Amino acid sequence: MKAAVLREYNTPLEIEDVVVSNPGPREVLVRTVAAGVCHSDVHFMNGSYPYILPTILGHESAGVVEAVGKDVTYVKKGDHVITCLSAFCGHCEKCITGHLSLCASPEVARKGDEQARITQNDKPIHQFLNLSSFAEMMLIHEHALVKIKEEMPFDRAALIGCSTTTGVGAVFHTAGVEPGSKVAVVGCGGVGLACINGAAIAGAGQVIAIDMVESKLEIAKSLGATDVINASEVDDVPAAVRDLTGGGVHYSFEAIGLKATAEQCFKMLQSGGVATVIGMVPVGTMIELHGAELLQEKKIQGSNMGSNRFRVDMPRFVDFYLSGKLHLDEMIAKHIRLADVNDALSALQSGQEARHVIMFDQ
Repeated sequence: MKAAVLREYNTPLEIEDVVVSNPGPREVLVRTVAAGVCHSDVHFMNGSYPYILPTILGHESAGVVEAVGKDVTYVKKGDHVITCLSAFCGHCEKCITGHLSLCASPEVARKGDEQARITQNDKPIHQFLNLSSFAEMMLIHEHALVKIKEEMPFDRAALIGCSTTTGVGAVFHTAGVEPGSKVAVVGCGGVGLACINGAAIAGAGQVIAIDMVESKLEIAKSLGATDVINASEVDDVPAAVRDLTGGGVHYSFEAIGLKATAEQCFKMLQSGGVATVIGMVPVGTMIELHGAELLQEKKIQGSNMGSNRFRVDMPRFVDFYLSGKLHLDEMIAKHIRLADVNDALSALQSGQEARHVIMFDQ
């Protein structure tokens, strides 16, 4: 099969022929139909988050089940599915206490003495985040996917696999945004826009979108933002938020992954407010806070994939889309071929466009 392989950091992905293994026990072979190109892929591509190379990037995808291995009862050939990097074992401490997104059990991957799921010339290609979806096929654990309704378009379904679940989940689960509350979202990429949409669904009374790209702020308005701030035109973003809200927000969300914006999110809170950092702040970067503000019971927290329970959440998000509550159409800037993946990654780094989605039938 064709796949986009990363062999060295800060180099373009190469479209190569690789071999995918047959499904083993509890494994599912999925034909990839659509895969979103996510900013998280950029973090791993440039080495901000080190990973074992060579690997095949991609983790936001939807497709069709082609074959199942022994002991798989959840899906069958022909089922439409969304994949999720939050593969869970189902019985570790994190799983049984309801924190499936934090499961780190090695059971969902093949053991070191087993044949790798993906190889080339009999040498392993390391699977990325349990998925590696920049490829025509994915061989994954059955706990890394969820069945969905066949009427759900694959390109929209792929977005639910990461950005939607991360952004909406952070609003619903990690932060627990309450109806009528004041919310600010810093960064209007795929995850930030999902946050904005989620805050609107949750009934937030005021939703402030913050970005430096005017076209993204326009999209944010269509997804539920009541106010927008162009950060390139403001000297002090937290002060601008406090002015708009009469003292600060109840909830802020950082959806970029920068030290400066994470600190801004804390500064724009009112007393008792909660800042949630969703963006992938580079490894080794330290966040600085004014300690005295902690006396105002302000909080800062992280979120991993929206603290999801994806087997429950993703079908609900599909229903939200089909009923017109979740606005995924506006998230997609362009449909591309696998061969164009490097252009999509470059576009993400420029910050000028929303999601590019690879369509494997093009």
